[in-house]
Amino acid sequence: MPQPCSVVIFGASGDLTFRKLIPALYNIAADGDLPAALSVVGFARREKTDDSFRAELHEAARKFSRSGLNEEVWSSFAERVFYHRSEFGEAAGYQRLAERLAELDEERGTCGNRLFYLSVAPSEFEGILQHLAAAGLNKAAEGSWARVIVEKPFGTDLATAQALNGVVSKTFHERDTYRIDHFLGKETAQNIMVLRFANGIFEPLWNHRYIDHVQITAAEPLGVEARGPYYESSGALRDMVQNHLLQLLCLVAMEPPTDLAADSVRDEKVKVIRSLRPMTPEDVARDVVRGQYAAGAIGGAEVKAYRTEDRVSPTSMTETYVALKANVDNWRWAGVPFYIRVGKRLPKGATEIAVQLKNAPSVLFNKGAEDIGANVLVIRIQPDEGISLRMQCKMPGAALRIEPVKMDFHYGTSFGKASPEAYERLLLDAMSGDATLFARRDEVEGAWHFIDLIENAWHAAGPQPPLCEYPAGSWGPKEADDLLARDGRNWRRM
Repeated sequence: MPQPCSVVIFGASGDLTFRKLIPALYNIAADGDLPAALSVVGFARREKTDDSFRAELHEAARKFSRSGLNEEVWSSFAERVFYHRSEFGEAAGYQRLAERLAELDEERGTCGNRLFYLSVAPSEFEGILQHLAAAGLNKAAEGSWARVIVEKPFGTDLATAQALNGVVSKTFHERDTYRIDHFLGKETAQNIMVLRFANGIFEPLWNHRYIDHVQITAAEPLGVEARGPYYESSGALRDMVQNHLLQLLCLVAMEPPTDLAADSVRDEKVKVIRSLRPMTPEDVARDVVRGQYAAGAIGGAEVKAYRTEDRVSPTSMTETYVALKANVDNWRWAGVPFYIRVGKRLPKGATEIAVQLKNAPSVLFNKGAEDIGANVLVIRIQPDEGISLRMQCKMPGAALRIEPVKMDFHYGTSFGKASPEAYERLLLDAMSGDATLFARRDEVEGAWHFIDLIENAWHAAGPQPPLCEYPAGSWGPKEADDLLARDGRNWRRM
């Protein structure tokens, strides 16, 4: 259960606080799951009072809460919200914070428990952590705890990730460090383990004997919007594949843990990361496609090319699309390719995992005829969270005609209520001390090791793999289709 605590949000005037964190905390309160003894302290540079901060958050909650806004619930929640003005590098500001948190412990019964949320740029991490340590805020009194939540991006390569991990480890123990990946907070992502290990029908088939391949897709119709400078320094591979999509791959490919303790689950995910076949420059040239969107149209509206977006170089070589073929070299997955694709300015927004089973033998119903199609289990992560299974059935009538049908499960309709937002679950888990859905140090560094091999091949001296163009509104460059066609496969139509 979530424990009484003070949640301190660094970067409280930022977009994440207004769009995600405060609406998530309000929704938890509306559901009756927020500890009665809880305080929220926003830490930022701008001049504000508690009342002005609450008024701004009221509008954000009204706009972004999944459950709408109940004024009575909001009024009760807002009484727990406070504002602390300080520069991130101002030592005195942290001493004043320590004093205020001690006052809140007395007034609101938060028991000396602290949850620090670093909703700031990674360049601010070291300074904030050092000042927390200097003020003694990283150490809890006996019977209390102090934890830190770190937002992505956690590094830009293996070296920077290791450096950041080193900085964090000097102030907080690994058990108290929560590296957040909001994809893992989504209901369907959490349900992957239940689907596999609580159903006798699936786990016996979950191996190279029965599965032909796995596709993991994250499609987005939006462009870079106002994030041009960030995207120029990141690109789709580091922004999405290194964290979100490799996390989903781990959930699909992991072995059953010995129990549901956080480290037992994360141990199995790390084994998958370590089993990823390292890519040579030749592998990258053959099995990785990078693309960039050109001008096109989405939903009947014309959109411009990436290179003409605001604050983007007109000669940019940054990828907005990646497709790759990964191999997990272990006993369960030998010979089963994992195809990953992610892209901006695609026709629709959706994230899903498609597990395609091997075809039935070419006798009886599909003998001498065109392939009738394989069984496919689709796990929809967003937007319409659910699971579907495609199978073949006979159409009614005298003739033997076979058509694919779909068994479909939707979270919203099956359980009669909307799924909680990812940040709601993750904040509750952090308050409860459950790190299962957060990335561990070796997990992050292992993922960066795999990604760095691709990035290094892309930016090595000499001939480099091409940057393929695709028109906005399409499903990506032709080269991505060719990647699967070489193996006699196709991308699943979404």
